[in-house]
Amino acid sequence: MPGGIPYIIANEAAERFSFYGMKAILSIFMVQYLWLMGDAPTEQMSEVVASENYHKFNKWVYATPFLGALLADFFFGKYRVIIWLSIVYCVGHACLALMGITGSAGWWLFAGLALICLGSGGIKPCVSAHVGDQFGKSNQHLLTKVFNWFYFSINLGAFMSMLATPWLLEWHGPHVAFGIPGILMALATVFFWLGRRKFIHVQPDREKFKRELCSKEGLGVILRLLPLYFFVAFFWALFDQTGSSWIFQSQDMDRHLVIDWLPSQIQSINSVLILTLVPLFTFVIYPTLGKYIKLTSLRKIGAGLFITVISFAIIALIQVSISEGHTPNIGWQFLAYLILTAAEVMVSIVCLEYSYTQAPRNMKSLIMAIFLLSVSFGNQITEFVNSVIQVDDPVVAFAEELGDGEHTHPGFDEKIGSGDDIVITRKEGKTTKRQLPDQEKIDQATRAITSWAEENDLVLPTTEEAQSLLSGFTDKWGSQITYTRLASRTARITSIGPDKEQGTKWDLGYIIEGPDKTLPSEEKSSKKTWLEKRKELLGVTDKASDSDSPISTTAYTGGQPKLEGPAYYWFFTGLMLAAAILFVPYAISSKEKTYLQS
Repeated sequence: MPGGIPYIIANEAAERFSFYGMKAILSIFMVQYLWLMGDAPTEQMSEVVASENYHKFNKWVYATPFLGALLADFFFGKYRVIIWLSIVYCVGHACLALMGITGSAGWWLFAGLALICLGSGGIKPCVSAHVGDQFGKSNQHLLTKVFNWFYFSINLGAFMSMLATPWLLEWHGPHVAFGIPGILMALATVFFWLGRRKFIHVQPDREKFKRELCSKEGLGVILRLLPLYFFVAFFWALFDQTGSSWIFQSQDMDRHLVIDWLPSQIQSINSVLILTLVPLFTFVIYPTLGKYIKLTSLRKIGAGLFITVISFAIIALIQVSISEGHTPNIGWQFLAYLILTAAEVMVSIVCLEYSYTQAPRNMKSLIMAIFLLSVSFGNQITEFVNSVIQVDDPVVAFAEELGDGEHTHPGFDEKIGSGDDIVITRKEGKTTKRQLPDQEKIDQATRAITSWAEENDLVLPTTEEAQSLLSGFTDKWGSQITYTRLASRTARITSIGPDKEQGTKWDLGYIIEGPDKTLPSEEKSSKKTWLEKRKELLGVTDKASDSDSPISTTAYTGGQPKLEGPAYYWFFTGLMLAAAILFVPYAISSKEKTYLQS
């Protein structure tokens, strides 16, 4: 085994702790914490916008490897690029840890994530290719085993961080939760530097690089691999939602399974499963299946794509149960994780090794970067879907330029006093109240729902049960007022508004939220979380505390997603199935050629 491998593995474990620790809490942070990081509360980010931003960050993290690969293969070599960009990476973590100390928290968040995109993304193809560079013809038989251990170290670091950082965020706040991953990134940089005299350094050869890149063979390899990366992108479009939509889904589930899980901690089960499944596939499943069929890399990847479909179908069925008012146990999501992780072993690890072996000798980092572009493109797909399905809120853009006080939005007809005006109240730069047009009729419909819930143990009615309750309730424009059960504790009362079109920014009504009847744990009942302390400091009260009723209502105008609930997950399930089917003819017609360092 090459002498530099232990330093690379130690570096990767610490670096992945820093990256996945930060990423594990990013979605929850943007929704629940970011708006409280300044001297006064700001507008709270919705889950759809947070998901869009999360996948936008993922997109750029996996797009910048192209820059890192060019710097490594054409100018400075892999080792120097990894060291320099690791320092940029550390500065990015420092920006996140200092967020809210002074200035705009949003700008600190943007600066930190931008630097992490450059640092983390830039070193990704170089580290993967640097592992492969340590091997030649005499020990190439160890390459598969090392890539599996390389992936093992990634998930060991990820598992530890995804358990620790959500707990740190819950009890010690964002500064500590983002700061500790930064310290681990600094240690990762030191580990890598310590191995500098142990590594085999493949120096960049510009002439060979240009010759290989522009040659028929080099261009042929890229063109042959691009369709593979296109299909794999759809896997990443689904897989990376474990850090966004899956987290938000888990908030509506019973999270007690042996222990009480925080929503952000549930992602760690993926790393536990990787630590189990990688040896299982390497030493048991692949050798056993190999006795009966020829297990090529593309066959493994194709099987993984179809297995991904099953995982997301389970998530869609979980959402069906949630939308019907049930609170399924988190064990069902763990089952989806088990299946998705099996797919990850067959798609991600195999594609990583396959990309290295198919790349010409002087294009290793570049091909790794193109492989990582598949992750970027996958997140671009999810980001695009989340941006398209979000309906604009007419009040938000209108209110951004206003000071504190009461203001009137002219509504759909753009004329004040015509009956469709929206009156908003601003306080300390935040919209605190909305008075809807046709408020009285919408209030009557809402009272019918809340009264029913109060008579039924504070359980909101299902969508079907509410149909009879709202029969005859129409808005002033003659449209039926509707009700949609979103989760076990959440529902929406909707008037389609003056434009009489469903799913537009002129939809209005109330979000109804029932009480959380889950008994707090002994620790939470005796100790306040960082978020609770922060809300007390800023004078922020929970929505339900302004009313005697345990059921809270919040007025909304627009801002709702067009694709939500089970339909959202079924859409991605169908998308993945189509990609898996189309992958089959590509895999049958593709030819392989292996290149290793001499």
